[in-house]
Parts: sequence; structure tokens; C-alpha cells
Amino acid sequence: MITTMAASCSLVCCEEERDSDKAVIVRFSNGNVQNAEKLGFTMYKNADEANPRKKSRRIMAAESDRLSYVGNNFGAGSLKCNNLCKYYVGVLNKETMHMEVHCAELFNMQPVIPGEIEESAKTQDPTQTYRDKVDSLIEAFGTNKQKRALSSRRLNQVGSDTLHQAVAKAANTVIDQKGLEALQQEVAETEAQGDLTFHLPPCNAGADRPEDVYLFDDFLSPVEFASLEQAGTKMASLTLEELKKMRDDGGCLSVVKHLENLPSVGEARDKISRCAFYLSLLLNLSRQRSITRKFGQEEGCPRNIQSKLFKTFTVESFNSGRVQNVVSSSMRSKLAAYSLALLLHMSHMTCDITLLHRDLAITEARMIDIAKSMGLTLMKLPRVKAEEDGVRDTNRQAALVLPLVKYGQSMDRPKRKKFH
Repeated sequence: MITTMAASCSLVCCEEERDSDKAVIVRFSNGNVQNAEKLGFTMYKNADEANPRKKSRRIMAAESDRLSYVGNNFGAGSLKCNNLCKYYVGVLNKETMHMEVHCAELFNMQPVIPGEIEESAKTQDPTQTYRDKVDSLIEAFGTNKQKRALSSRRLNQVGSDTLHQAVAKAANTVIDQKGLEALQQEVAETEAQGDLTFHLPPCNAGADRPEDVYLFDDFLSPVEFASLEQAGTKMASLTLEELKKMRDDGGCLSVVKHLENLPSVGEARDKISRCAFYLSLLLNLSRQRSITRKFGQEEGCPRNIQSKLFKTFTVESFNSGRVQNVVSSSMRSKLAAYSLALLLHMSHMTCDITLLHRDLAITEARMIDIAKSMGLTLMKLPRVKAEEDGVRDTNRQAALVLPLVKYGQSMDRPKRKKFH
């Protein structure tokens, strides 16, 4: 399309242009150029043409005898008007008197003083936090009140650092004297003693009967006990071969002992068989690290019993984007205490804690600490003579006898020997 103008000049619209064909218009921020022919202009473009954001970036450089100028179309120093509107420039061909109209791009040229960039880069410390920058502003432009607050805070920080250094030095001295392993053992024992008090079953120390100290309903409510009818019947019907297999597999010796001595008939047989099934779940749970919703389904565990086990003896942990039910070390102590209390109701207020600590895979000393925390009486029967094996030791027993035994600190932990 050609438009004829009054001065015998015509405008010629060029074909569609690329970014590289755009005309360049520069303006200098510090004044006007007297002689543009003395300036040498150089255009730089981004080499990453595959990146749609970077391929249109340009840097314009101008060199003169006195100063150098730099402008760009990106970053903080670029002109925003290039994005808000389009600029065009006309180029007149004096021979044909045709004026070609081209797309244009503006560059704001700023003088570059040698050494200024390096100094500004040094002043901008990349490791400075937001608090450090605010403190620098307060030092330069803050009021007297703000400066006093800043000085006070820095003095307190120095005092806190000094205190931390003194505590660290004292801790290192104690570690060097006692040894790291001995301190870790003391901490573990202290935490173990404190944890036990939070994970013991509900206790009625003022009860008149041993059966009422740790109530059976606190372990299995009437509804939960009734839901174990089918599982208890299955446990009572196990054959001698199946019991022998359970004994050989290990982990449920306490359960096998009671199943081998089940009463022939009556409510006692029904109660012990149901408690034996629930005890087997507790023992199996204590040997797990994390459990899923399928726990106990193969054994025929009722849904309400499974929910009770999850709620009472596991803690929720977030791992790999999902919630898991984990059996922590404190929950293992809780399982040991509840298993011990359940066995008391199954064996006329006595329990073989040697078999129990083997089933739970914990040390005998840990089992004894739990029994002492529950106020039980510990005893070990004298050695008896067996017909085949000769003389053998009997297992350690725990019994609930009123009044409950209160063990002191000296009885809970042996005295430490002093080394000179």
C-alpha cells in the first residue's frame, strides 16, 4: 500500500519484520549528544535463542572518547514503555522519495564509570540476611531510639553467645571426665524411669482386692470381650501339634503355657482363651516397627479390637508422603505393662516375667523395672530337681500382693562404683 503525501513523498509499509529487523532508538540519560558520529554503537543479543524469554534480550553499548554508555531491554534499568506500546520510525529514501516505516525499540543509555560496578558489587553482600540489612538502615538513617534498641539487642546477643560458649565448655569438661557412653546410659535410664509412669495401666492402689487394683475392664471392655468369642473358640480348639509349632516358632511362650493348661469347661476356659488371643496380638504388635490396616486380619481379629490396638499402642508418623502407625520404644514399654497386667488376671494375680520378656524381645532388667513400677512383688523360687534334666532354675515370678510394694530409688538402680 502506497500513500501519497503533499510533499511528493510516499509511505511504504514494509513486510512483516522479525525482532532482528527492528530499528533502534537510543536516548541518553545524562543529556543530548552533540556529535553522534563520534560514538561507536554495538548491539549484543542473547545466545540462547531456544529460550522464548531470553531470545529477545538485547544490550546496546556506545563508546566515546570520554565515557561508555550501556542500555538494555530487560532487567531493572530497561524502559517499560516497550511493553506498553509500539514505536515506529520512518526511513526516507531521498532518491525514490519513499519512506519506509519500521518497528523500533527504545534503549535508555546510562553512563558507565570505571570501578563503580565493582564497588557496588562489593557492598552488596549476598550472605546478608534481612535483619542485617534492616540493621544497616537503622545505623545510617534510624532515630536515636532505634539506634539505642539496636545497640541493646547486639549487647544481649553477645552475652547469649558467651553463655552458649561457657555451657559448651562445661559440657565438654563433663564428657571428658565421665565419658560419653556413661552419660548416654544415665540419660537413657532416667528417661526410661520417667516414661514408665506415663505408660502404666490405670491403677487403683487403694483397692481391697488384688483383682481391683488393675481392673480387667480397663483392658477389655464388655463389648470388646464379647467380640473375641469366635477368636477365643479358635484358640481353645488348637491341637497339640499346633501348640508345639507355636512353641517352636517362639514369641508366644506365655500364650502357649496358658493354652496347654486350659480349664476343661466353664467360664474360666472361655475367659482365658479369649485373653490368650488378645495377648498374642499384643506380643505380635510389640515385635513390629510399623503396622498397616491389615494387622491381625489373618488371625481373625475383630475390627473394634484392631482399632483399639492402633489407638492405644501406636503413634502416627508422617513418612514418604503418607501417615504410618509406628510402634515406638515408649509404646513397647506400654505393651509390656499391659501384657503383664493381663497375665495377672489370667494366672490368679501371678505372672512368669521371664517368659514374658522373651516374648516381648526386651531385656529382663527392663521387664523387672516395669514390674517394680507397677508395685508387684518379685520372687524367684528355689531350684528344683527335674527327672530328666537334673537341677534347673525356675523362672522369675511377679505377684500382685496388697499392699503394693513401693520400691525406692536405691532399689531401682544399683549404686555406681567410684573410680579413683
